[in-house]
Amino acid sequence: MKQEFDNYTQEDFKVWKTLFERQLDNLEDKSCLAYLSCLSELSEVLNANSIPQFEQLNDVLQRKTGWTIEVVPGLIPVGDFFELLSRKKFCSSTWLRSMAQLDYLEEPDMFHDIFGHIPLFMNCEYGDFAQKMGEIGVRFKGSEEILIELQRLYWFTIEFGLLQEAGTKIYGAGITSSFGETNTIYEKSTEIRLFDIDEIISTDFNNNVIQTKYFLLPSFEELYAALNKYEEQLISLACL
Repeated sequence: MKQEFDNYTQEDFKVWKTLFERQLDNLEDKSCLAYLSCLSELSEVLNANSIPQFEQLNDVLQRKTGWTIEVVPGLIPVGDFFELLSRKKFCSSTWLRSMAQLDYLEEPDMFHDIFGHIPLFMNCEYGDFAQKMGEIGVRFKGSEEILIELQRLYWFTIEFGLLQEAGTKIYGAGITSSFGETNTIYEKSTEIRLFDIDEIISTDFNNNVIQTKYFLLPSFEELYAALNKYEEQLISLACL
């Protein structure tokens, strides 16, 4: 599959510009520095003025970290998803929500996939973590239990992770791409737990509502170290 850029309508361009400008302003004092820096580095090919062209994004991404965008029709089987991650390919749809859907979607669209996820794939540590998660998913693809644990880890890090950085900052794409979720992070009712991979892989999540529990990461280095330790434990158990 590929992006059919000529098929986008004037409303699509308006939606993209509206979402991009609104959320960029919203994230100014809420997002981690790595995300904002990566977004700035991509500004020539990822900005409010136009829907991004994936070929241009891929050129920049591949030169910097080796990652590329893989166009998919929507949600794909978890095994296929991890296999693509292991090859440094991140899935993205090409459809965009309507003006009537600015604030809520049941299924991720291109704004979530590209604005939310892609910038941090310019960060090597973050990209290495995602690739390693994919490799573990491929290695243990026959274990439903491990795949569920990996999905939980993905959810509470890549999708909804928080980073300790001069306070509580956002790095998860499900938050960075959501105007409403970005703001709820700082409400008193929100539960923010210290990052604990054992707790995370044991914690269920609901993908149909705004989250009420998040995990705060000390650094991206610790994210990768925790995943390596988790992999070592899985290998040890498999050898018993």
